[in-house]
Amino acid sequence: MLTALDNPLRSLELKCRRPVEHLLAGEYHSVFKGRGIEFADVRPYQPGDDVRTMDWKVTARTGRPHIKRFIEEREQFIYLAVDLSASVTGDVARQRRTTIAELAALIALAAVGNHDRVGLLLFTDQVEHVVPPGKGRQHALRLLEALLTFQPVGRGTCLREAMTCLGQLARRRSVVFVVSDFLVHDAEAALGALGVRHDLNAIRLVDPADSTGGLTGLLGIRDAETGEERLIDLAAATTRAQPAGADLREALMGRGVNLLDMPVGGDCVAALETFFRSRHQRIEGETGG
Repeated sequence: MLTALDNPLRSLELKCRRPVEHLLAGEYHSVFKGRGIEFADVRPYQPGDDVRTMDWKVTARTGRPHIKRFIEEREQFIYLAVDLSASVTGDVARQRRTTIAELAALIALAAVGNHDRVGLLLFTDQVEHVVPPGKGRQHALRLLEALLTFQPVGRGTCLREAMTCLGQLARRRSVVFVVSDFLVHDAEAALGALGVRHDLNAIRLVDPADSTGGLTGLLGIRDAETGEERLIDLAAATTRAQPAGADLREALMGRGVNLLDMPVGGDCVAALETFFRSRHQRIEGETGG
């Protein structure tokens, strides 16, 4: 199955495996530890059992004392939701898709190394492809293969539909990474709704090539998603872009969504390491740990 692109796939794995093992594994584990314990079942009370675990409802129903049993929960469910719309992947050099693949590979390998289950959802203006959560190296390679080779049908972006689908897939509380440029008007609402139930992390691709670099004047552009052609004022576009980026961060933080800005072609390892460390420090500050 993987033979046709064995070299690029293996190259991506080799590039990401060492930093995961030596840099990201500890940071990842410190942030995404799991919730501690989860309910398993009930059993009849035995002398010496902790009465604080008594299940009073079952005890009343059966007439015999029963206690609740719990197991330590270590396994997490991790979902990668990746935007493959034309505005994200339309660059000729494919540098954006390369950055996405490396980011996702680092997260996926860190997750499987932590014995977590990882799932993948690829979307445009529709849900394009879903890989249910799984464990192990071969499953991680399956995800990376899809990230490297899948060709989407749609060109636009419908973040709300993707988040609705993800909410239906993730039945239990999960850790979700959404990778996109978030050039949609309803990003805060779509992400905020999912963030109520899940640990939601938004990774925004920022392409330095999109910067006007202080240029002024009018420029004709074509929208990568719609094909629409229009003129833009470079000076006005630069002025609007700066507060828009800050506004999105503030809006997402207000909804409990973590945001990482990832420059296209940048150092994915350093970006994720800083992001994980920042999250860990914030968690420790909130819990007093």
